[in-house]
Amino acid sequence: MADEEVPSEDEPKKGSKKPMIIGLVLALVLGGGGFFAVYSGMILAPPAEEEEIVEEMAAPLPDVAFVEVDPLIINMGRGATGQHLRFRAQVEVGTAYAAEVTNLMPRIVDVLNAYLRAVDMRDLEDPAALIRLRAQMLRRVQVVAGEGRVRDLLIMEFVLS
Repeated sequence: MADEEVPSEDEPKKGSKKPMIIGLVLALVLGGGGFFAVYSGMILAPPAEEEEIVEEMAAPLPDVAFVEVDPLIINMGRGATGQHLRFRAQVEVGTAYAAEVTNLMPRIVDVLNAYLRAVDMRDLEDPAALIRLRAQMLRRVQVVAGEGRVRDLLIMEFVLS
């Protein structure tokens, strides 16, 4: 019984850890909020020059014109299946070449029509087919129109029915 310790009134009681935890949580929240305010530019940000922002937004548009390609309806099926492809596109050209490319439109339609008739239906079922077809058609249109006249081929409608 002598080994048992009897609490004496002289020893102080241990304090609660609750104030320390609350202080730690508040320090983390305030530190995070301060970091966010500085990082996002709410405080201590250099003054923004509005003229530079307006100049960036008002950049001049490129010298471009779009020439409509006549819509094509192509019979893709063999025999009684009768699947059709509706195709509509525009050709992106420089404004200086718009009239020349418009004059060549019958040739461009002929090249696109011949190419799309030669495409197999299995090729069209692939999800990446449109990207490959577009690249092939663009190259053919560029050859017909002449070097440097056609920038891009924009497919407006590509529907199998």
